[in-house]
Amino acid sequence: MSEPKQLQLQVEGLSNLMQTLEEHKGKRRTVMFIGAMNENGESWCPDCRDAEPIVEAALKKAPSDMVFILVIVGDKPEWKSPDNEFRTNPDFKLKEIPTIVDYGTDKRLGCEDCKNSEIVDKFFTE
Repeated sequence: MSEPKQLQLQVEGLSNLMQTLEEHKGKRRTVMFIGAMNENGESWCPDCRDAEPIVEAALKKAPSDMVFILVIVGDKPEWKSPDNEFRTNPDFKLKEIPTIVDYGTDKRLGCEDCKNSEIVDKFFTE
């Protein structure tokens, strides 16, 4: 398996995400929000599991100067809480997972779009 072209990071929690975004300021920062992983390394979120291979394939074609940040939004009860920090944060205002955001722009893909290879490919390469 070949190494990814772009920097790929994984963080948990809003404060860690904001720190990572700041560390890579000036670069294209693409953020994907998913549910927490179980002991088998799979997200509890079925839509996130469905999107994972599509996003992985699209990343192989994505620009090398993009920083891809995978963000864990919590386990199911944490995510479902209306007070979840990613739901209430004005920068993200998440309503569903998975969601992909080009940070600093209005570009975002919601749950269904994240499972469409053509849409994800276009999102990463535009």
